Amino acid sequence: MGVDLFSFIFIIFSWASLLSMKAEAEAEGIKSARLLDLLIRDYTVKSLDRDLRTGIVHTVTLPANFSGIKVDTIRFRCGSLHRYGAQVKEFHLGSGVIVQPCAERVMVVRQNLGYNWSSIYYANYDLSGYQLVSPILGLLAYNADSDLSYGSPFELGILAREKPIKINFSNITKASNKTGNWPLCASFEGNGKVILKKQVSPNVCVATKHGHFGLVMESPPPSLPVRKKISRWKLVVGSSVGAALGAFLLGLLLVAMFVKVKKKARMEELVRRAYEEEALQVSMVGHIRARTTPTI
Repeated sequence: MGVDLFSFIFIIFSWASLLSMKAEAEAEGIKSARLLDLLIRDYTVKSLDRDLRTGIVHTVTLPANFSGIKVDTIRFRCGSLHRYGAQVKEFHLGSGVIVQPCAERVMVVRQNLGYNWSSIYYANYDLSGYQLVSPILGLLAYNADSDLSYGSPFELGILAREKPIKINFSNITKASNKTGNWPLCASFEGNGKVILKKQVSPNVCVATKHGHFGLVMESPPPSLPVRKKISRWKLVVGSSVGAALGAFLLGLLLVAMFVKVKKKARMEELVRRAYEEEALQVSMVGHIRARTTPTI
């Protein structure tokens, strides 16, 4: 009996370890927004209770490797959703919304990818020149038949032809409208394109179908080095000091040149006088010799 219990505990721990390793491998290998949607769908289905009541919001618990992602799901009858609409967290679905194709029930999944996982959209879409100022919010729908736990549900379409779907980012955006720069609504289409539209009201966007949405703003240009503005009085004082220093140096140069020229002229005068004195002495000696010639 002890051996059987030990084996049972070992199997349970091994199974838990395998699930943890699988979740870690999945989280590390996700580079596609589509793959992330499929994994969230699978974890959502596994977390559901067969007896989950229609119209009750159910919070989905994801593995630790998907930290930062918040997922909620809720079941509706397609006819009821069309007649009355619904509020699913930040998404408001008005009356007249259509789910295609839908036989009886639909499972609506709301995603909040957080700022960390929202960065995956930079790799899957061209957001050059823009930056996200809100997490990516997703609104998806899947069939919710009674045999949901026996297979992966297929995706359904949500169409809002009469009243558009409203998405309120007020509680999750880090953008401030006080600066006068209003964010743009970004709709991330399945074909890899991004559609940008203006907000209908502060931090509120509209959509006509399911998908992924966010707020973006233009990226600021690279900052240039700021040149310090010099005050006028500092400029005047600096100019005056520079001019005085220049005049002083020029004066020293002129004095040095004058002294040099004066010294050169004096040396030339001394040399000239020396030559004259030498010539005079030679002349006088010759004259004296001529007058005092001895006689025999």
